[in-house]
Amino acid sequence: MNNFFNEDKLQEECGVFGIYKTDKEMQCAQLIYYGLYALQHRGQESAGIATNFEGKIDHYKDMGLVTEVFRGDVLSELKGNIGIGHVRYSTTGESHIENAQPLVVNHKNTQIALAHNGNLVNAKALREMLEDTGVVFQTTIDTEVIVNLLARGLKHGVVDSIKRVVDIIKGAYAIVITTEDMLIGVRDPHGLRPLCLGRTKNGGYVLSSESCALDTIGAELIRDVEPGEIVVIDSEGVKSFSQNNWVKKRLCIFELIYFARPDSVMDGTSVYLSRHNAGKILARESFVEADVVIGVPDSGIPAAIGFAEASGIPFGMGLIKNKYIGRTFIQPTQALREEGVMIKLNALKENVAGKRVIIVDDSIVRGTTSKKLVELLRNAGAKEVHFRVTSPPVAHTCHFGIDTPYRRELVGAMKTVDEIRDMIGADTLAFISNGGLIESVGGGTGYCSACFDGDYPMEVPVLED
Repeated sequence: MNNFFNEDKLQEECGVFGIYKTDKEMQCAQLIYYGLYALQHRGQESAGIATNFEGKIDHYKDMGLVTEVFRGDVLSELKGNIGIGHVRYSTTGESHIENAQPLVVNHKNTQIALAHNGNLVNAKALREMLEDTGVVFQTTIDTEVIVNLLARGLKHGVVDSIKRVVDIIKGAYAIVITTEDMLIGVRDPHGLRPLCLGRTKNGGYVLSSESCALDTIGAELIRDVEPGEIVVIDSEGVKSFSQNNWVKKRLCIFELIYFARPDSVMDGTSVYLSRHNAGKILARESFVEADVVIGVPDSGIPAAIGFAEASGIPFGMGLIKNKYIGRTFIQPTQALREEGVMIKLNALKENVAGKRVIIVDDSIVRGTTSKKLVELLRNAGAKEVHFRVTSPPVAHTCHFGIDTPYRRELVGAMKTVDEIRDMIGADTLAFISNGGLIESVGGGTGYCSACFDGDYPMEVPVLED
């Protein structure tokens, strides 16, 4: 991804961050800002922070990047030692300010702030049920369904209310909540969306979508929040509660392939090493004679290095990314979106001209960007272009917070590998095998790879093609 919109890539919904500072005189907004800045790659559409001081919650959110939203005196006006933050890319709900998070609601004498990463597969049915009971919705996002269900059960206590909610909602979610004098984290029973727990140097605690955000504020990673776990942080420390859902762990494998920052560790797996391993395995599975191996910035670089090491072919910088395209790059027509590749990336002619080039990327979804990349290299004088991909063909729609199109738009569902090769104009094309992909992340069965194999961890809606 990271830091610009790519029409041919999968897009993840958002990132969440929360902090509990033991000293009530210490303000947490600045640290949340830094945490969100580290998670900016997970969402560049909107950003928000809600802070809690003795149960009184204040918040601020707007459209734009973290640095654009929190200007001037905004942070200094957000008082409190407990807080949560959110960066968003929309998969469910339109791109409007009312859909920005965190959501803050008043319920009787209690305020709740909640931020959510993921998608619910039964959100539509739950929303209709709530509307039938008189609930009026202000947004079009799944998160408002969750916060309404939570508020309805607060008479039973916060933890019991959360347990009741997770018995009802189905899908992928990593949630951070602040209410009363607590910071709470909740991870879905399958662990589809990531969430980790850290500790600050002065004894506070942090919840984050990725461990890289802990590093940014000098916090230590304690562990990942377990699938199905509810973590409650208050003046007495950390308490853990389990949910009553006995299902297999299925972390979204695309977190390791593409979404997460390479300096993050996710459920014990180094994101960088998993990508590096994928490149080595890809070289073993689909070696081809060439003069140089290049990677597509950013997530393709570690894999290209691994491919080069395993193949003995030198690694080189073949594509340069414009680092100053900060905002989401969306154009109104497909033609303009495709031309946008020229703005985001440029070929380094000195390293590719007259050479047989292996280009390593993390995925091919629609194929439009891959075609443009091949054209860039050929226009720069590449003699041959061999495309290698560190994920299998994307052939199935995701329902859990990743914005994949209908199957008819997925080139892996509609074309053979040879047909895709012809479409993008490469001399050869190879994808990593399903077995190779699992090997790259350490093996086991603890991953959701439904976008490749159609094996969903739960019943999902049937979408028209």
